[in-house]
Amino acid sequence: MAGHRIFGTAFAQVYPMYVQKAERKGRTREEVDAVIRWLTGYAQPDLERQLAARVDFAGFFAQAPALNPRRDRVTGVVCGVRVEDVDDPLMREIRILDKLVDELAKGKALEKVLR
Repeated sequence: MAGHRIFGTAFAQVYPMYVQKAERKGRTREEVDAVIRWLTGYAQPDLERQLAARVDFAGFFAQAPALNPRRDRVTGVVCGVRVEDVDDPLMREIRILDKLVDELAKGKALEKVLR
C-alpha cells in the first residue's frame, strides 16, 4: 500500500470523523483525544498544534513523540482488514488508530481500549 492517498491526507481532515463516530455512540472528544495521545505520545497542546497545522498522516505519525510500545496488542478487523496483517508500517499505525476509535465507539471501556 505504499503511496496510499490517505498518507497525504491531512490528519485534521479525518479527525472530526473520529470524533463524530465516537459522539454518535455517546463518547466524547476528550476520550478520542486520550486514545490518540495513548497511541502517539502527543501531549494535548501538541495534538492541537498538529491539527491546526493540518499535518498529513505521514507527518503526524513520523513526528509522534513516542509511539506506544503496547500498540502491537491492538488486533482485529477494521474496514475488512486484519490490523496485525497490514504490511506497510504507516498503514498499520492508521489501522490501529481506526481500530481504537472503533472500540471506543462500540462502548468498550476506555481503560480496556488503551490496553
